[in-house]
This record gives sequence, C-alpha cells and structure tokens, in this order.
Amino acid sequence: MRKQISRVASWTMLSRIAGFVRDIIMAAVLGAGPIADAFLVAFRLPNHFRAIFAEGAVSTAYVPAYTRVRTQGGPEAARRFADSVFGWQLIVQVVFLGAALVATPWLITLLAPGFTDDPAKFQLAEELTRITFPSLLLISCMTLLAGNLNAVERFSAAAAAPVLMNLCMIAGLVSWQWFPTVGHAAAWGVLASGLAQFLLVWWAANRAGVGPGLARPQLDEDTRKFFRALGPAVIGSMGVQVAMFADTIIASFLSDGALSALYYADRINQLPIGVIGIAAGTVVLPQMAKKLAAGDEDGARAAQNRAMEFTLLLAAPCVVAFLLIPDLIMTALFQRGKFDAAAAQAAGATLAAYAVGLVAFVLIRSAVASFYARGDTKTPLYASLTGIAANVALKVALMGSFAQVGLALATSVGAWINVGLVIFLARKRGFFAIDSRFRRSAIVIALASLSLAVVLWAGREWFPELTRNLSVLRAEMTLALLGLVGGLTYAGFVWKGLYSRRKM
Repeated sequence: MRKQISRVASWTMLSRIAGFVRDIIMAAVLGAGPIADAFLVAFRLPNHFRAIFAEGAVSTAYVPAYTRVRTQGGPEAARRFADSVFGWQLIVQVVFLGAALVATPWLITLLAPGFTDDPAKFQLAEELTRITFPSLLLISCMTLLAGNLNAVERFSAAAAAPVLMNLCMIAGLVSWQWFPTVGHAAAWGVLASGLAQFLLVWWAANRAGVGPGLARPQLDEDTRKFFRALGPAVIGSMGVQVAMFADTIIASFLSDGALSALYYADRINQLPIGVIGIAAGTVVLPQMAKKLAAGDEDGARAAQNRAMEFTLLLAAPCVVAFLLIPDLIMTALFQRGKFDAAAAQAAGATLAAYAVGLVAFVLIRSAVASFYARGDTKTPLYASLTGIAANVALKVALMGSFAQVGLALATSVGAWINVGLVIFLARKRGFFAIDSRFRRSAIVIALASLSLAVVLWAGREWFPELTRNLSVLRAEMTLALLGLVGGLTYAGFVWKGLYSRRKM
C-alpha cells in the first residue's frame, strides 16, 4: 500500500510544485487587490461544486459501488454500470451548466455579497465566472473516469491530471498581455486545464479497458443502489463546501486582500492535505472495499491503520512548521511583485490557524473509508453536518475580532469535530480499531515532532543571522536552511524510532 500511496503522493507533489510556481506568478501579477479577489471568486465557484458533485460525492459513493460490481459481477457488469452512471452524470452536468451560466449574477451575489457595493468588481467576477464554470462539466466527467481507474488500482493518470491544470494556468498567466486583464488570462487557463485533464484521464481509462461509453443511461438495481448512496454523499460533501462558501461570503465584506490571504494560506495548507491525506484516502478506499467484498474485515481494518499511520508520519512536520514559521513560509514563497510584506504577514497568520486542524484535515479521507467502503454514506453525513454547524457558528463569532484568521481557525475546529465523530462512530460499530503498531508509531512521531519544534524554535532566531548579508533570496535561503536541518532531525528521529527497530 505504501508504494501505491507514494506513487499518488509523488504525482500530487509534482502538481503542488507546479501549483506553487503558478501561485508565485499569480501573486506577482495579480497581487492581493480587487482583480485577484474577483478571479478567486470565479475560481472558487466551479471548485466548490466540483468538490460536492465530483471529487466528494461521486468518488466516495461511486468507487465502492464500482468495485463491488466488478468484484462480484465481473468486468462486463462493471462496464454496464459505468456506462449508465456516466450517461446520467453527463445529462445532469449539462443541465446544471446551462442553469449556472444563466444564473451567474445570482451565484456571485450568493457567494460574494460584499461585491455588490463595488459594481466594477462584481461585473469582473461575473465575466470570469462564465469563463471558468464550464470546467466543472469536464472535471466531473474526469472524476468518474478516475474512479474506474482507482478501482482497478491504476492511480497515476488521475494523480497526474492536476499537473496539467497548473501548467495551463501558468501558460495563461504568463501571456496575460493578450487578455483584457490578468484575471481573464487566469480564467481561460482554468477552462483549458479542465479540457486537458479530461483528455488525459479519458485516454488512460480507455487504455486500461475501463473507459465508459456513451450508452443510454439505465436505472437497474446497481444504478439505483448507487444513487441511494449518492444522496447522503452529496449532502455530506456539501458540509465542507458550505464552510468554504461561508469563508468567501464573510471575507467579501472584509477589507481588500482578505480573500487573497485565505487563498494563499489554504494553498500551503492544501499541500499536505493533497499530497498525503487525499493520496492515502484514494488508495485505501478501493482496497478496503475489495477486502470487504471478499469478507476480509481484519484485512480492511489493517489497511486503514497503515494508511492513517503513514498519513500522520508525513503530516506531523508540516503542522510544526506551519505553527512556528508561517510568516517566513509566506514571505519566502510569495512576497514579491504586488504581494507585499503586509499581505505575507496576513497570509502567515491565516496559515497558522489552518495548521491547528491540519491533522484532522489529512486523516478524514482515511477515517471515512470505514463507512464509504461499506456503502454507508449516511453516517459520515451526520458527522460532517455537526462539524459544519460548529464551524459556521465560530466563523460568525470570530470574524469581527480576527478577520480571515478567525475564519481559518473555525474551519480547523470544525474539522476536528468531524473527524472525531467519524472515528468514534466507527469504533462503536466495530469498523475501526487502533492496533499496537499504530500506537507505537504515534508515540515516535510525537517525539520526532517535538525535536523538530525545538530546531525550528531555535533556528528561526539564529538562521536569519547567517543570511542577513545576502542582497537577494534572504528569506528563501533561511527557509531552505531551516527545512534542511529540521527535515534531517525529524527523519533521523523517525528512522531510529521506527524503521531501524523493525529491521532488527
């Protein structure tokens, strides 16, 4: 399993590196002003719906269903099931796209009501949204194809697809002079990226023999069972997105730059979530579904423990770094061009607030596999809605005193409530149990994280002295030195505490 998680994580890491290059360019040419805010609303709208209807609901309900049909009925039955679901998906997405393009002004008003006081910003957000929104149709179809590939343990193409997204957006940003604004250039890059990702995964699915055809959609028993599971999965996925909607709505009333601070902090926070948490969840879900379909309960629980252990191992140093040196991280990565020191400081404080919930963010995909692998999409729904209620209440309470930092902190608290409830309910039903190996690993990871914290705490005062005479790249070199020394400390401690003992 680690090899498969590492393969997905490697592609995701490459995507994140390309994403950082994209964000560095975007920060330099867009900055943190009104054009950036307008584009980020246009970028978030299709992404919110993609997370609800594609990556969130369809993948979590579809992958276990497809795996079950293929395991029990064979490839031909799985092909008929995939053809039917793909047909229904295409019909729904075309109708939804048409409605969204007509209702774009209302969607902007709903998502960013603060923009109504600035007609120019509102009009720009509307124009950019009409460019970016069709990408939702392409990404939704791509996600279904990726589900077929994941079910047969072909993870690379779907993991590699976001690399194309970032490359397309980079191409748009560097050629912004050919567009009315930089926002328009970025928006067309988003649409091009949707097409590129779909074509890559479509090619990979057909090459693997699991690409669905354009058959007339059916409502047989397997399809009806899928749709019964899809409803709660959609609502459950909406929980996280409602929180993000709330962030955008509230931030639209804050000063210029609040949306940008949230965006750039979330981009850094999403690095471990995407590279580690989502990669582990992507691999463990079909593996657990396959083991459960074969009646291997113990094997399913063991697979989940290993995925969560590996996730925690890689996420812990990120938590320490985001809490102790968030300002340095944002300064080194983004402070250039129109993204000034004040913007970096605001984004750094927001990143630290996100770090409070980072462990919960990365564990949730592996935790909910306890239920999704068994076809239960309702229980994670209840946990998600409970977490989101606390999240939104805290956002309202904290926004006045802490602005966008309060929004990020509320998101972290909501994530802990969500994952805590999922694990509690899974343990109560006998779906999940922490084994002795996981306990030993958690102790070593905690001690290694403590040693890393000591290094970063001391180094953030001492290392800047080593780079103060540099005329350029001072923050970048300081961050690189801290990362090198801290990374070696953490890795050495983990190797001594975990892997050297296992080889004895």
